[in-house]
Amino acid sequence: MKAKMCRKLPFISVIFIAAVSFAVTTAQESTSSSHVTSSSSSSSSSVVAANFTTTKNFNDIQLINDMLDLFNIAHLGAQWSTVQNMLTKKCGDDMTKYFYGLEKRKLWALKMNDASGHYSNGFLYGNNYWTGSYRLCDSIYIDEQNTKMLDRPKGNSEITSINGYNEKSAVKHENPPFMPTFYVVKLRLNDSEISPSPRIISVAACLPYDCTQKDVTTIAEHAEVARNTRDLTVIDVKIGLKEPYDFWNDFVFQLVLAATVFVGFLMVLGTSYDVFLTMRYNNKCKVKDLNSESSSGIGCTTYDLSSSSPDKKNSAIGISIPAEFFETGIFEELILSFSVIANWRTISDKSVGGDTISCIHGMRALSMLWIILGHTCIILAKYADNMEYRRYVETIYAFQFIINGAFSVDTFFFISGFLVSFIYFRSNAKGKLEKLSKGLNEFTAGTLHFFGLLAYRFVRLTVPYMYMLGVVAVVMRYLAHESVFDMPANDAENCPKYWWRNIFYVNTLFPVKDMCMLWSWYLANDTQFYIIGAIILIVAVKHFRIAAVTVFVFLISAWTTTTYIAYTNGHMPHTDDPFALFDKIYDKPWTRLGPYFIGMAVGWILFKTNCQIKMSRTAVYAGWTATSAIMFGLVFGLYNVELSPLVAAFYSSFSHSLWALAHAWITVACSTGYGGVIDKMLSAPIIYPFSRVTYCAYLVHPMVIRYFTLTSDIPMHLGSGTIITFFGQAIISYILAFALSLAFEAPVVTALRILSPNQKHRVS
Repeated sequence: MKAKMCRKLPFISVIFIAAVSFAVTTAQESTSSSHVTSSSSSSSSSVVAANFTTTKNFNDIQLINDMLDLFNIAHLGAQWSTVQNMLTKKCGDDMTKYFYGLEKRKLWALKMNDASGHYSNGFLYGNNYWTGSYRLCDSIYIDEQNTKMLDRPKGNSEITSINGYNEKSAVKHENPPFMPTFYVVKLRLNDSEISPSPRIISVAACLPYDCTQKDVTTIAEHAEVARNTRDLTVIDVKIGLKEPYDFWNDFVFQLVLAATVFVGFLMVLGTSYDVFLTMRYNNKCKVKDLNSESSSGIGCTTYDLSSSSPDKKNSAIGISIPAEFFETGIFEELILSFSVIANWRTISDKSVGGDTISCIHGMRALSMLWIILGHTCIILAKYADNMEYRRYVETIYAFQFIINGAFSVDTFFFISGFLVSFIYFRSNAKGKLEKLSKGLNEFTAGTLHFFGLLAYRFVRLTVPYMYMLGVVAVVMRYLAHESVFDMPANDAENCPKYWWRNIFYVNTLFPVKDMCMLWSWYLANDTQFYIIGAIILIVAVKHFRIAAVTVFVFLISAWTTTTYIAYTNGHMPHTDDPFALFDKIYDKPWTRLGPYFIGMAVGWILFKTNCQIKMSRTAVYAGWTATSAIMFGLVFGLYNVELSPLVAAFYSSFSHSLWALAHAWITVACSTGYGGVIDKMLSAPIIYPFSRVTYCAYLVHPMVIRYFTLTSDIPMHLGSGTIITFFGQAIISYILAFALSLAFEAPVVTALRILSPNQKHRVS
């Protein structure tokens, strides 16, 4: 009966509409382009006809590919006698050989020219990356044994035989008289005829290895055909691609490698010990079964390692072997906490406790997918050859789901606040906290509880966090050295320099330009909220009114501060880039506090009512209707709407809290029996494993997106295929998230449970 009372599908409907938008985007673009072309053709035909008779000839026509001939080796060769004297001797000599090779049409010289970047198309649609082919340039020089290239293809495929990579064609391959290498020249083009604002263009150049950065700058300055007619400036030359990145000279890489090897050893040791105990148990079980046949006829059941339903009463590590068959001390249990078998069984378990709010799992997993989708679109748009496509899709109604993806993080804040409050009050009611502070006065007991909560959270989050921080520092340094693209952030420099801000979770208090792991702003804010929330919860046990007033004051202060900052900075949600005021609004804790405290309030309500709230049919309908209206309004409500500065400021301030209120209703309704089909979908057992690795997926996924984007030879292309890219990166992110959780998160959680004062251990 209660399932019928809920007909609204706010969260799932939003997901469905976003998916449909990707499918129709290409068709809409095609229709729109045809209409625009038809309209522009009819309107311009009269102008052409009017001026046709005044045209003497067409000798002055200049095509855009001529206007954008920014790196022309032939033009450079025409003035080589002058330019050569401006270069270092070795570079000048090698470039002379290069020109000779082009003149004689040597294959290696043609490959060098072909590997360099040239204007092809799409400049007026946002193509700023003329990256050529780094791999082609890198593959030109092959030694006599054909073993120079580490990454070249092998075999007798059509491609390898054409490029001269296999052994048969290696004999015919003619090497250049010098080692070629890849440079990326960044140019600033200021030409109002083809672009209303200056454009930064990255042009790749396959040139001799011995040319310095200054040499390449000089070459680029003289290789542009129409340089005298336009403002063109060389602003940077990337030479990092000349030498391979040396991991072994990177101290951070050495630390990451050492941590990986050490934890890997513990995982092998713990898993082996787990298997040993299981085999010993099964052997004893067989003996007991034989004895039982001659007595009572009651035996024991052999233990299956693949079992997914362990009896967790016997051990903090969750293995299901009865205690009478073996005894373990704390040290043995700590070793077993690294067992891949036990940890995988815990993560993949499709059951939850009877007192668990299961709909939280669905909220968490779906929000994580939303975050991955948003970050995928952001990174791909930054390195796309059709950046203007983003302007087009932003006008599509359903695409507002992507634009407003920041609300997904508010879901995380709400869930975090809810779980902290609900679990704390429930643990206190069971007397678990009193055991830890028995005989202590109120202040001392409260202080002990606070530092206990803080220590547990710090250790649990920081171990996988710091490991990933090291991985990010190494990978981003590698990409900065090897990629043809500029980095989206300066992690290669910031992480080794400012890692301490991350470990103390205060990085959001510093400028974003100095931040390591930009997406870690959420972890910093959540930890800061946790510290404040823990103090409030401890006070609430004895002085609830004081705690309630404190929460109210914090909420009012956060809303007021956000309104003031948004208004004074003229922030316009929807029309502004969501990261335009990242330092002032987006990542600051005082602007994101609302959802966390709303979650804490909901946790207290469900604890006090024991998840048993009676509501009339009218109240249920009203609740779901209001929730649907709020969520759809926040995601799609600003479509083609212009707000006044004051209204925009209020929206920036209250929208995040309104989103949390909508999730508050979903949580209350689902946990009290009024969730209907929404509760069934959010509580589906298949979601539980993905929900349990959400934290690791959040840590990993930006690096997956960055790596696959920045290791490409060519820029990305926005379109309906973006959704395929999203699915691929989401799958890889979760595979790595499971691995990270098995290695660094699950063992830490289990070890903390073992070391907990409330945990009873078997003493060997």
